[in-house]
Amino acid sequence: MESVARGGTRWKRFAVVMVPSVAATAAVGVALAQGALAASFSVSGQQAKVSVDRLDGKGFVQYGTIDTVHGGKKVPVAVSAFKSAELRGLCQSVVIPVPVFGDVSVKLNAGNDGKVVEAKNLYIDLDQLDADATFKNINIGVSANDTSKGPGLKDGDAVLPGSFAQEADEAVLTGVKQTSWATSAGTFKLSGLSLNVAKGKNECF
Repeated sequence: MESVARGGTRWKRFAVVMVPSVAATAAVGVALAQGALAASFSVSGQQAKVSVDRLDGKGFVQYGTIDTVHGGKKVPVAVSAFKSAELRGLCQSVVIPVPVFGDVSVKLNAGNDGKVVEAKNLYIDLDQLDADATFKNINIGVSANDTSKGPGLKDGDAVLPGSFAQEADEAVLTGVKQTSWATSAGTFKLSGLSLNVAKGKNECF
């Protein structure tokens, strides 16, 4: 079976493509437990829900790794990374439980009314994603250490040599709904930014 698919490739559920990368994190988890790899990126205990109407990305790579939650808990994630990306209709929400007061929601919107969110060297650590996706010149089953189309592995990510990854020259995702632990970028330009803080649950989806 060919591990490399060339040309435009489309999946109804992008999560189907993500499965091998998430499964590969099991080996990384074993290595972490044995002290063979160091996980240097600590994330908060709250996950963010992110929805995007459309994402146009160039230089795409995806691989599996382990994030360390504040307090020491290890969580498996798939890292989706882009050299550059334009996002339209971005929404990000986080629900923070506050003792006695109750839940507080922080919700961010940007890239609406014809405006575009621009990001460079964008890394998203996620554990759930649904979308319609189209890839150009995709390679599936590449060694994570040998990818060349994307921005490379993020500093501090624990990846076993030769572990599973995939890459593409371009990626277009529409109707994105994802749950993520962390997002980082070299630059992140949020045009038309709107931030709302409210009591209770006020999520993107």
